[in-house]
Amino acid sequence: MIRTVLLVDDDAAVREALAQTLELADIKALTAGSFVAAKDRITDKFEGVILSDMRMPGRDGFHLLEYARKQDPDLPVILLTGEGDIPMAVEAMGQGAFGFLEKPCAPAELLSVLERALKTRALVLDNRRLRRLVETGDPAARMLFGTSDLANALRKQVRLVAQTDGDVLVTGAPGAGVSKVAEVIHLSSGRSKAPFVKRAAAGLSPDALSEILSEAEGGSLFINEIGQLPAQLQLTLSEAVEGRTPVRLIAGSTQDLAAEVSAGRFNGDLYYRLEVLTVRIPSLAERPEDIPVMFRRYVDIAAEQSGQSAPEVTPQVVGGLMARDWPGNARALMSAAMRFVMGLPDEGEQDAALGLAEQMAHVEQSLLEAALRRAHGQASAAAEALKLPRKTFYDKLTRYGIKTEDFRD
Repeated sequence: MIRTVLLVDDDAAVREALAQTLELADIKALTAGSFVAAKDRITDKFEGVILSDMRMPGRDGFHLLEYARKQDPDLPVILLTGEGDIPMAVEAMGQGAFGFLEKPCAPAELLSVLERALKTRALVLDNRRLRRLVETGDPAARMLFGTSDLANALRKQVRLVAQTDGDVLVTGAPGAGVSKVAEVIHLSSGRSKAPFVKRAAAGLSPDALSEILSEAEGGSLFINEIGQLPAQLQLTLSEAVEGRTPVRLIAGSTQDLAAEVSAGRFNGDLYYRLEVLTVRIPSLAERPEDIPVMFRRYVDIAAEQSGQSAPEVTPQVVGGLMARDWPGNARALMSAAMRFVMGLPDEGEQDAALGLAEQMAHVEQSLLEAALRRAHGQASAAAEALKLPRKTFYDKLTRYGIKTEDFRD
């Protein structure tokens, strides 16, 4: 979450003390002694919030508030007031201030207000980003990479599920991109311009659940690893969505929730409500042909983010990628792309002595196994999908010791 505060106060001692309080709470403090010194940071792109003294020489807190509201009406401004400034502070609230604090204020009170403001700012900026994505076209095509049949099927399923308004369960192996798919479902839905609130299930309290249900009103609430939600909150959430709350619930899980229900560790009513609309993300092991496609996309993204030119992805690089199992799925592939762009060694690479022929053999074996998996062990269908003569296909299976019966349901 964004944790930056623009601190404006003409009293250097007060400014320094407040900055120390923020830094001890792991909040980055950008300090300024006047409105003029702070002005250039106050834009609609500023990712933090503003904490300003009310009374300052020249342009005071009222002027700063007015200026900030013109730049971005959703930018939280908290004002610090002296003992006699309470009526002024109340007036400031009427003009759009997020809050005010009377000096000297207790650190706990200060941090409580700032945490709420920072959370509000993060949500506003996140939803603006999502709206921009919606306005640029098909989110599924733009954000879910891959050219395999499984990748195309995933995008199609996401679009279909998005057009309904029921609650959704998104499943996949660790690193498969559960949260990304949940976001795409929201962006592709009729709620796309409403809030998209995402939280991890672990550690959620009843108050926090109530708060995020309120924040997501009219939009979508994504709760990741929902199997980790405490039992009582599972019941609370089940009752909330059953009561036709104006929130679409999108749950994410890398666990087998059906098994969790059988073991009595997950609420059955909640599970059976969610599993009606389930989106399963295929692992990279099921669609190895997508690995080079996705890697190149991640390389382009990493290069853009780091301001560097994208290195060439050579056949040798592709061979090395295809020779790996990728248990970490898309997340691990993305990390490898970032290291590749930065010129850093990839801890998961195969031995450098592995030649191109050996690497390409790994690629071929992976593609054969993936085709058989999709064809449920039917050799003729797999050979046809790979556009190989049946004899050539069987020869390759023999070469790699692949047995078709291992892929039959």
